[in-house]
Amino acid sequence: MTLENTSKTKKLALGIFFDAIGYVSIIFPPFDFIWAPASAWLMTKLYKGRKGKIAAAISFVEEALPLLDVIPTFTLMWLYTYVFSSEKKTDETIIDIN
Repeated sequence: MTLENTSKTKKLALGIFFDAIGYVSIIFPPFDFIWAPASAWLMTKLYKGRKGKIAAAISFVEEALPLLDVIPTFTLMWLYTYVFSSEKKTDETIIDIN
């Protein structure tokens, strides 16, 4: 199973889990050297296209810079994608009844 094909609920659960992993660097700051690029890669796998690349760049910067680790980037991206975005969802099925 690839990450881009996961359901909305699974993406939210993964996002919360990935945000929690990011909090490890508050206790152990050198973890950022591993987690910053990993979080960017995971973001591109969860969210395809331009918005995934932009979110990956934001995630990388947020994890790499000190004191910004408290921002739940994956959860915010999920909210943007599934709650606040006005884009037409691709998982909707439209049935034309004539």
